[in-house]
Amino acid sequence: MCYKNGKGIEKNLEKAFHWYQKAAEKDHIEAMFNLANGYYNGKGTEKNLEKAFYWYQKSVENGDKEAILNLAICYNNGEGTKKNFKKAFHLYQKAAENGFKEAMLNLAICYNNGEGTEKNLKKAFHWFQKAAENGHIKAMFKLANCYYNGEGTEKNLEKAIHWYQKSAENNVKEAMFNLAMCYENEEETEKDSFYWYQKAAEKDHINAMFKLASCYRNGKGTEKNLEKAFYWYQKAAEKDHVNAMFKLANGYYNGEGIEKNLEKAFYWYQKAEEKDHIKAMFKLANGYYNGEGTEKNLEKAFYWYQKAAEKGIKGAMFNLAICYKNGEGTEKNLEKTFYWYQKSAEKGDKEAMFKLAICYRNGKGTEKNLKKAFHWYQKAAENGHIKAMLKLAINYYDGEGTEKNFKKAFYWFQNAAENGNKEAMFNLAICYRNGKGTEKNFDKTFYWYQKAA
Repeated sequence: MCYKNGKGIEKNLEKAFHWYQKAAEKDHIEAMFNLANGYYNGKGTEKNLEKAFYWYQKSVENGDKEAILNLAICYNNGEGTKKNFKKAFHLYQKAAENGFKEAMLNLAICYNNGEGTEKNLKKAFHWFQKAAENGHIKAMFKLANCYYNGEGTEKNLEKAIHWYQKSAENNVKEAMFNLAMCYENEEETEKDSFYWYQKAAEKDHINAMFKLASCYRNGKGTEKNLEKAFYWYQKAAEKDHVNAMFKLANGYYNGEGIEKNLEKAFYWYQKAEEKDHIKAMFKLANGYYNGEGTEKNLEKAFYWYQKAAEKGIKGAMFNLAICYKNGEGTEKNLEKTFYWYQKSAEKGDKEAMFKLAICYRNGKGTEKNLKKAFHWYQKAAENGHIKAMLKLAINYYDGEGTEKNFKKAFYWFQNAAENGNKEAMFNLAICYRNGKGTEKNFDKTFYWYQKAA
């Protein structure tokens, strides 16, 4: 021990090991344990797991309680012996009952995962709790998870927060992150959420970096700061966080928190796409289509619009339809144009709704169908599409695809006119002049003719 700790003599691990060996061979129990540690850690001698296992076993056989845990670990990890989860479990149980908090944690993990015993979440919870109450920091985190998820016990957010806090205060970055998540959705605890995201991010927790960036971007729990948001998106992106890559690309594209740089935006969209970020595929397609951050390449634009469209991105569906309509990056194909307008419209894209209505009205890519044209003009108009409002008004006025209804025609002419559509202004003036859908009013007739001029 003197050689090991340098007490009253110069520290010398080789000599310490030598004397532990001598004493162990004479059945000194504590020496057996220390000799095993020497072999296990390669201190004072070469690492030798078989000999470490042998001496831990000898130590246990001679009644050393501390060695029980170490022997269990050897069986659990297959160190110096074959893996044997049942023996590991049995030894963890003995060590836990002897008060060793590390054994309590490992026993809980055995119950939690069904290793060496049947899975039993209640018993796992019991031993996580025992270890946590004995000051085991990792167990505090595990116990918090049990309360948070209702595993082995009833869900209890208050107790989860208590144990996440205890663990976080002991520098467990996962606990810091989870604590921040618990605080995130309550307005009165937004600042606490920000604080713990920051603490976890500073400890290189990648998801915390992303969340911290979002806090700065949206002003949640702190003042809005786009430069700091960009900084943390970049940190997370450089550690392969795919959503951070996408946000970083958006920062470069829009000049948010950094000078606008389309080449870097394109680079990060590409990096995000390589990790299957669907929206990045769409952005990549736009880059190729518009020649933003890369050379214009309609074939590649078409390829990526198709990939993104097939993954459900409505904007990509719409742009793919345009490619088929204009023969950009592919051959013209009005049936496929119609198909992708329809897919995009069904996902709520108002421009696609309008274009789909035109396809039905003119019989382009599908059979002519005035009722369906009316339906999609109506859907687009109700979603705020100004030109669709005008077309819908004309349909009501002329009875195209629906019954004539001058009041509804007037309503939609008025909506479109108030949104700046000149043709609607002119038609609204006619409604006032002729008393169609409203009372005659020459002052308003003059007003709308003047606005339309």
